[in-house]
Amino acid sequence: MLNDSTVTANIPAADLRRARDFYADKLGLTPVQELGGEALVYRTAGGTDFQVYRTEYAGRAGHTIAQFHVADIESEVHDLEAKGVAFETYEMPGVHWDGVIASLEGLGRAAWFTDSEGNTLCIDQVATG
Repeated sequence: MLNDSTVTANIPAADLRRARDFYADKLGLTPVQELGGEALVYRTAGGTDFQVYRTEYAGRAGHTIAQFHVADIESEVHDLEAKGVAFETYEMPGVHWDGVIASLEGLGRAAWFTDSEGNTLCIDQVATG
């Protein structure tokens, strides 16, 4: 049953070496496996996997393709900005922006950036209570 399975996100990359450098230098992530020079497998300490794979379709999604759930969004934004990650803001109804961090009514807070391949990624902190 699909309900009992695990799910792995797949993030496209036009240039796998450039993507590897971005994920290492900017996000502090190291692949746990390389699949035939065509994909990199990452595993977070939180226990989730994702793959970055070579394709000509990188950066074309036009929406958030992966979210990293964090405990302290301000700290994460600060650390990523110090490594050169540029965050983006968007026009979204009902969203209050505090710099690059969006407050999403009742849901928590989030901040968006793009990786080296033009894919939109997000860090978020879920509302408590």
